[in-house]
Amino acid sequence: MSLTADLLLHAYSAGVFPMAEHRDDPEVFWVDPKRRGILPLDGFRISRSLAKRIRNGGFEITVNRDFAGVVDGCADRAETWINSEIRDRYLDLHMMGNAHSLEVWHEGELAGGTYGVSLGGAFFGESMFSRRRDASKVALAYLTDRLRQAGFTLCDTQFLTAHLASMGGIEITRARYRALLREALNRKADFLQPPVPAPQLLLQRMTQTS
Repeated sequence: MSLTADLLLHAYSAGVFPMAEHRDDPEVFWVDPKRRGILPLDGFRISRSLAKRIRNGGFEITVNRDFAGVVDGCADRAETWINSEIRDRYLDLHMMGNAHSLEVWHEGELAGGTYGVSLGGAFFGESMFSRRRDASKVALAYLTDRLRQAGFTLCDTQFLTAHLASMGGIEITRARYRALLREALNRKADFLQPPVPAPQLLLQRMTQTS
């Protein structure tokens, strides 16, 4: 079975996602974890050091300015599950309006970012990367705020890592995840609608929800 953008969307709506063993492996397999990582949108934890970085780091935040660059940044590591076919299909989803990126720039250079797939009120976070200290954390803070403002109810992180747990990520059962997914798919949300907030407004909203 060849991987297509429509097949990817169907898989996400059913609660599964694709991976490859490594970048040079042409085979793609489907993953349906027994325990699923999510980032509760009202539970993001922002440390004092991250707040200071957001306030004083000199970052510029954009949305969908360099989707391919973010995907390539996420794949630029010793081990990656993003092979060429997966990369191409996410680019297809981006062209269809179902995949989005959030970029973190510093002095005109892409310093970090994150990307994922949106369906209804569900956002399926795929990966993030950082080329400067805390750039991926900054991206995640802005992403969480954007999802809240845009009407999303579910942020899927696939697996729970220590990095995500430190910022409020939790792990739930497959059954609980699918229940949240069904609810989210019936909602309407627009990833592109909210404007990028100024750092002080972002921090104010984060403080109110933490």
